Amino acid sequence: MLDGKKILFSGMQATGSLHIGNYLGALKNWVSLSNDYECFYSVVDMHSITIRQDPQELRNNARNILMIYIAAGLDPIKNCIYYQSHVPAHAELSWILNCFTYMGELNRMTQFKDKSSKHDTNINVGLYTYPVLQAADILLYQADAVPVGKDQLQHLELCRDVAHRFNAIYGDVFTIPEPSLGKAGAKIRSLQEPTKKMSKSDENLNAAIFLLDDRDTIIRKFKKAVTDNFANIKYDAENQPGIANLMDIYAVLGEKTIAQVESEFAGKGYGDFKLAVGETVADALKPFRERFYELKEDKAYIDTIIKNNAEKAAYTANKTLRKVQKKIGFPISN
Repeated sequence: MLDGKKILFSGMQATGSLHIGNYLGALKNWVSLSNDYECFYSVVDMHSITIRQDPQELRNNARNILMIYIAAGLDPIKNCIYYQSHVPAHAELSWILNCFTYMGELNRMTQFKDKSSKHDTNINVGLYTYPVLQAADILLYQADAVPVGKDQLQHLELCRDVAHRFNAIYGDVFTIPEPSLGKAGAKIRSLQEPTKKMSKSDENLNAAIFLLDDRDTIIRKFKKAVTDNFANIKYDAENQPGIANLMDIYAVLGEKTIAQVESEFAGKGYGDFKLAVGETVADALKPFRERFYELKEDKAYIDTIIKNNAEKAAYTANKTLRKVQKKIGFPISN
């Protein structure tokens, strides 16, 4: 605990542009969680290089994502918002935890299998040991809670297993983190293939609504969203996944129930509904975009946040790292 509050850790990779699925499934939830926890929100740029990145693009993406955190409503004074690569303890603890993680455990990680099939020309060791670095991210800050989607539960379970194993040998060194599952709106689907999750790496730019898209682009993308031939605005995720996806987005951003959405559009066509969803999303993202571009102009302010929060993160992380190093027998410098 810090200052009487439980600790929470989470982060996003510094690749691509964040979309409304990232906002509704994570960022929006992070803002509410920051009232109840002492929060560490990382831009996990070290994780990003398991796939080859253009150096300048990676730096730009990392800075943009950090500013997006703030524009979304995360107070950078109240919350520790920082770059993973600015805290060397992440890499140092990751190596130590590698020595307490079994090959069989990593062989069972389904995300490694999925990513290997997509990047078969670059199946590197970092891709394989990614979950160990993720465990180090979490355990460094003695996190009590980690907001995760179902696709990350396996990695968190590995983190818990490794922490239990280390504690069984050396005593209560690590806090055992618990999952904090996302709330409604966490499963935003592709606008072009609504049976799949919305993805920032989708080659079809019409499939995702990016947080920095302008109003006209947002409305145009929703007008092109794939629906069906039923011409019936009813929530049926199995038979009408496209309409169900649009209803989820409209309900969450419009703060309405699905029943209210169905009633509002009873007897109306898909064209009217798509336009309404597009306008609602554009209106909801307008203050966010304006705040983002204000932050982008204030380079000195962002640079100060980056420096101060890196120091804050490193102070907390290094306390855990020193404790671990002492426990396993590394020489301690004076």
